[in-house]
Amino acid sequence: MAADEPHPDVQSVLRTRRRFQPVALSTLGARGARLLERLGLWLQDADPPAVGSAVDLTAPGPDGGVPIRRYRPTNTGPYPTVVFYHGGGFVLGSLDSHDLLCRHLTAESGCEVVSVDYRLAPEHPFPAAVEDAYAAVEWAATGPDALDSDGRLAVAGDSAGGALAAVVSLMAAERDGPEIDYQSLIYPAVGIRDDHRSMREHAGYVISEDDIRWFDRCYYGSEIHRRNPYADPSRADDRSGVPPATVVTAGFDPLRDGGIAYARQLVGDGVSVRFRNYPDMVHGFVGMLSESEGVERAHEAVDDIATDLRRAFGVDD
Repeated sequence: MAADEPHPDVQSVLRTRRRFQPVALSTLGARGARLLERLGLWLQDADPPAVGSAVDLTAPGPDGGVPIRRYRPTNTGPYPTVVFYHGGGFVLGSLDSHDLLCRHLTAESGCEVVSVDYRLAPEHPFPAAVEDAYAAVEWAATGPDALDSDGRLAVAGDSAGGALAAVVSLMAAERDGPEIDYQSLIYPAVGIRDDHRSMREHAGYVISEDDIRWFDRCYYGSEIHRRNPYADPSRADDRSGVPPATVVTAGFDPLRDGGIAYARQLVGDGVSVRFRNYPDMVHGFVGMLSESEGVERAHEAVDDIATDLRRAFGVDD
């Protein structure tokens, strides 16, 4: 599952990031960590691919409007729609933090991508993010005038966003909700266990055990919530009704074994899964798309994810 060591491109990125984050996220706190995240975006040397348009919208949500950014391809629609949820441990992340990734995904997949700015913990703990995530996919499924949808629908997300994509898929299946055709789960934060080999051996690459515990305290607050299938779908008794999936993992990611276990659960419940592991990569690598970071494997992974979406929708390359 893991190479002998992370790819040199990734090692270079990690050395640079350590200079900007000398202390743990829990020490910085939510406000400090978000300021650091914005600084990193400001310093990012990005060269985004062309998309037809990127427009900020608002979808109706359970606690007011949910901010949305809609990306359209350069060709003429209608298009399949991919509802995307950003990562960040349910505490960090925004429309801006994943803007580059969403632009690449739009360009490579030929799909309309709808990025969701769900409420963050600790100000809004579980289930706020789940409620916003589900409201957004319900809105997208109605084919509002703001979208140019052809009726085909997928969900996608990385890390915490991957967990939300999996949860939304489970909720839609159990509630007879929107018909979701596919789910792309990029190193999803599901089924995390302290005794996993990946946790023991790879915590500290990008995210530490302290980071993970801090994210958990901010989001779940109580072990009771942690056991809720709508917090962690690996806890569900049955996932047989969820859509086919791509599950992406990284060799040096402490969340790797949780993702692998979830892929096996899906297969065990009769769900078709395309599993993609990148042995020399770390957590968050799919977002390392800027020119300054220069991780070529990130571009390969986005292309792989986009290819799976095109296949699921029956779209020619």
